[in-house]
Amino acid sequence: MNWLQADGETGQEHLRFLMTDRRSVYTRHSGVELPTELGEGMAAYVTNSPLADQPYRVSAKFGCGDEDRMIDIYLAQVAKGRDAFKDMTELMRIAQKRYGKLYNCTPGT
Repeated sequence: MNWLQADGETGQEHLRFLMTDRRSVYTRHSGVELPTELGEGMAAYVTNSPLADQPYRVSAKFGCGDEDRMIDIYLAQVAKGRDAFKDMTELMRIAQKRYGKLYNCTPGT
């Protein structure tokens, strides 16, 4: 898992650039949109990339305090028989809540 917080306008532009890139890749791999309460994001199964050993991916850009933040979660596998997209969405929900506690902000604001 990776999370980014970028301060100032340059940092915010960088987050927008990263999310645009993720959206393009995830869309090409039949990604699914995350619920709006998790911010702007998608989950996808991406097999042809430099990180192909972790094909299950979910990324979200969300507000927390005065700035946007971004979390990427990459997984090598999910349990057989599970709904990978649903599980990745729930992992993102947990990660954002944890982020908010660590950085004293409320995700989605």
